[in-house]
Amino acid sequence: MFLTPGIEPIDPFDLHRLKPTMRAHFSTLVWALMLTLVLPLMVQAAPVEAGQPLPELRLEDQHGQPWRIEAETRLVIFAAGRPASNRVQSVLGTQPKDFLASRQAVYLADMSRMPGLITRTFALPALREQPFRIGVSLNETHLADWPRQAEAVTLIHLDQGRVQRIEFAGSEAELQRALGL
Repeated sequence: MFLTPGIEPIDPFDLHRLKPTMRAHFSTLVWALMLTLVLPLMVQAAPVEAGQPLPELRLEDQHGQPWRIEAETRLVIFAAGRPASNRVQSVLGTQPKDFLASRQAVYLADMSRMPGLITRTFALPALREQPFRIGVSLNETHLADWPRQAEAVTLIHLDQGRVQRIEFAGSEAELQRALGL
């Protein structure tokens, strides 16, 4: 409350002093603010499980262009951390530019746990030098329910958009074998 001599004190949080239309506007504003803050926490990707359709993702690639997993994709190579990403780039970096497309495969990197300054200054510029497209997730809720193992690359095998099986490659040799190299 604000106290001024000779003037009745006003409580700024006393909504009953507002006109009914002002109360309605204030109430609408509060609800809109609550939804804006809570809704992003509620919207998360569905879990990725064998036998289920792969949840649709709309992300950007390392160049800021729209990126998505197309219906004809047969393999998603998913790196959920730096060691897995280094492993994928080491194996794919020696392959021809059209290697992923020829195998109906895509590469997806979860960079959401990396500090934004590091991502913008170092990681994304390094990814832009790669000869293949990389789907990049910077939002931790997009891939929160995707299968992962510490330092391993997740390989999600698809058939017409449905997950057939999930494998993990913990070494470059395992990843090369999974890719038929």
